[in-house]
Amino acid sequence: MPAIPALPFCASQTKPRGRPYAVIVGLMLATLTGCASIFPSASAEGQGPATSAGPQLQSWWHNLNDATLHQLINDALLANPTVDAARAAVRQVRALRDAELASQRPQLGLSGSLQRNTSEGSSSSTAARTGLDASWELDIFGAKRSALASRDAGIVVEVNNLRDVRLSLSAEVALAYIQLRGQQAKLDIAQRNLTSQQETLQITQWRAQAGLLTSLEVEQALTAAAQTSAQIPALRSSLGKTRHSLAVLTARPPTELDALLQATQPIPQAPSQVADVIEADRMRQRADVRAAQARITAALANVDAADAARHPKFKLGGSVGLTALTLAGLTNGAAVATQVLASMSAPLFDGGAVNAQVKVQQAGVDQARANYQTTLLTALKDVEDAMLSWRNDKDRLIYLQQAATAAENADLLAQNRFASGLIDFQTVLQTQRTLLSAQDSLAGVQADLSSDYVRIVKAIGGDWQ
Repeated sequence: MPAIPALPFCASQTKPRGRPYAVIVGLMLATLTGCASIFPSASAEGQGPATSAGPQLQSWWHNLNDATLHQLINDALLANPTVDAARAAVRQVRALRDAELASQRPQLGLSGSLQRNTSEGSSSSTAARTGLDASWELDIFGAKRSALASRDAGIVVEVNNLRDVRLSLSAEVALAYIQLRGQQAKLDIAQRNLTSQQETLQITQWRAQAGLLTSLEVEQALTAAAQTSAQIPALRSSLGKTRHSLAVLTARPPTELDALLQATQPIPQAPSQVADVIEADRMRQRADVRAAQARITAALANVDAADAARHPKFKLGGSVGLTALTLAGLTNGAAVATQVLASMSAPLFDGGAVNAQVKVQQAGVDQARANYQTTLLTALKDVEDAMLSWRNDKDRLIYLQQAATAAENADLLAQNRFASGLIDFQTVLQTQRTLLSAQDSLAGVQADLSSDYVRIVKAIGGDWQ
């Protein structure tokens, strides 16, 4: 056991003679000011611990240049219940920290009592008392400071959890919005292709009536148009569900955004350039990584607090009071009673309970460190996955743009030649199918590329510059 350091000299360790009030006043003043070396300093109190969560959540979604998306994300960050719950968790841990700090300060209380005693064969007696009590437990071995440090780390954890919730929510809204615009693009493509197929069906029916084609070509044209028509209700259903999801994310009833999102708008376009390499150190700025790091700090503080239970505890206290035979006597002629005390308690034998508690907290440190490593590795994987998808989708976009352009030219040529009777219907049918597939794939990869950008921003913690 380390040597117990000598108590700093305070006025409370002396007992001046004279009026008893001076004893208690001296005790209280000493408690409040005399032992500054072991009382939490003003700088330690302040407004709580530094709760920096690293880079603040930037309005990264402005890079997508879509005013409707900006509005939806801002609405979600203001009204979503998940964010409200995370904010409440921050307020809770800050209040717990304040309560912990208050327990380390001197305690001052007011007491009063009125007692009447009667016994058979004797007169009754009355005693009235009022008093002022003060006490303070000295934090010689840092148990309370360690508990406060654990609370400080808990605030950092919850602040970063709030930041992570905000980032995840903004990314979720952006991904749903991009999906919605992609679905609108696919619906528009299907409707335009259906119009073209219906025109082809009309031409096929006219030529069949003229004896230039058979009913086989008519049925094939009707099949192609019907298959495309069948895709439209499915696309509308998916589109409606996505609108409902966006409404719920912004804390609205499911159908409240139908009017706002009814009109077809382009898919938000991500910036054309994204860094090819993201430094590993940047991952340490992610909110979940910083929260995991703060949990290690809290666990270490818990170990110190548990270890401090091995050592003696010292407590200072005192009281000053007035006693009289009646309540009225308290204001005139009351006797003054004072008390000053100092106490010490130390564990002698606890069956190994303290050692076991220290081991429990040390195991908590090991868990926190392992979880931190897992969180950091997961962050690196998220970035690598998002960057890989971004690079490959950029390559896909180039080829699909070429394919869609070629398919449009082929369809135009096929329509003209079929109308002139230069090619058979099978060629027209195939070019229409190819065009629909190419345009649908192009719309899909455009949405995927914007979604990849959102995932990159989320993976690096939202601090995109």
